[in-house]
Amino acid sequence: MIPSALTALECESQRLAAVLNALDDDAWTAPTRCAPWDAAALAAHVTMALGRLGPMLDAPEPPAALVDAAGYYRPDERFSPETDALRLDSAAEAARDGGPAVAARFDTTWRSAVGRCAAEPASRRVTTRHGDPMTLTDFLTTRVVEVAVHGIDLADALHRPRWTTREAAAHLTGLLLGPGHDTTLERLGLDPVAFIAKATGRDPFTPAEHTEAEARGITWLALG
Repeated sequence: MIPSALTALECESQRLAAVLNALDDDAWTAPTRCAPWDAAALAAHVTMALGRLGPMLDAPEPPAALVDAAGYYRPDERFSPETDALRLDSAAEAARDGGPAVAARFDTTWRSAVGRCAAEPASRRVTTRHGDPMTLTDFLTTRVVEVAVHGIDLADALHRPRWTTREAAAHLTGLLLGPGHDTTLERLGLDPVAFIAKATGRDPFTPAEHTEAEARGITWLALG
């Protein structure tokens, strides 16, 4: 069974918080593949991604959900040079307080987000900062993407084994491959975390893997 979005987000956020709270000063300045961010700025970005849940839940509920989790990651103005510059600058600014402060904010933010979402009905809808009317469940799935995929980025930057939780990995492979994701992974010969890294451009697919993934109906996400 694919874990719920909220369960996956809670497990993955808890794992990331444990890592961040244990980092030493040198680790926070490690460069990441998400240039120009170092580890502190990348963690600050993930914190802000979760912090958007509060204002969205405070806002009026849209009458219908028109965008799903995969549709949220579509290539449009959300990846424009202006939006990218704002995204980069805001995370860098938030990281200037230093790594320990970033870790503390992340811990407070994920706990608040999960707690608030747990109190919402299954039918809850929200409007994203990009104007997308979505179910809260679908938006939570996008937050699992943010925490888990950038967790892979951080692990690689710190030269550590990737710490992606079983719950988040199952949720994301379900998003990317649909209900038959376990069978597809077996045919690809990839474990879930390796597949996620390849499907999100962190590692390259071999030509054979790419062909098989396409044949199995992989959902490609536009990621900044």
